Amino acid sequence: MTAFPALGLDTASRFLVALGLEFDEVAGDGVRGRIELGPQHHNPWGVVHGGVHSTVVERAASVGASKAVADRGLFAVGVHNATDVFVTTTGGPALVTAHPVFQGDLQQVWSVEITAGGGTGPLLARGQLRLQNVPKRAS
Repeated sequence: MTAFPALGLDTASRFLVALGLEFDEVAGDGVRGRIELGPQHHNPWGVVHGGVHSTVVERAASVGASKAVADRGLFAVGVHNATDVFVTTTGGPALVTAHPVFQGDLQQVWSVEITAGGGTGPLLARGQLRLQNVPKRAS
């Protein structure tokens, strides 16, 4: 399971594990990751489901935005996700990059790109996520 000790997280849900998004770099000013898209992500017509792209956008932006506010005892939750899918694919490696567009005291906006071929192919999808910075809850 994917863990983020720097964010106080030691486990990921089965949903996120099944997604298969792995992070190579996580910082408050940018995130870089990769995903191997395949049949496990398909819709009934045999291409990667648009919801997978939306989930990747949500996950990548949330991790980076949470890292940006962790030192203030906060984490970030997505409140609006606008993801456009440009190219359909049946699978293969994809590069995921995310960076902040705006970082305020209460909200953040992040932009995320998903590029085929591990970064050498066409832009598959791009999304923007608005996030709310909220206090961590006591366990």
